Amino acid sequence: MTWFSGSLSFAIIWWVVLFAVLPFGVKTADEAGIEPEPGQATSAPVKPRMALKLAATTVITAVLFAGVWAVVEYDPFGLADYILSR
Repeated sequence: MTWFSGSLSFAIIWWVVLFAVLPFGVKTADEAGIEPEPGQATSAPVKPRMALKLAATTVITAVLFAGVWAVVEYDPFGLADYILSR
């Protein structure tokens, strides 16, 4: 895997994981028992905790990317032989 394909793979995995992590721990104003601000959407989160979610996304992505990199580099399932034989 080249540095470019590795960077691109990491970025794609990061965005997919971010959208999977975003809904965790979200509470709306109704669920938190507070009055929403005038003009605020009823579905807007009270405390989005974005820094925590970005950090968690990066850690999860690093673990997933390590697995993808290992599969691509070491080919434990013999996929290269199958693909090249076609």
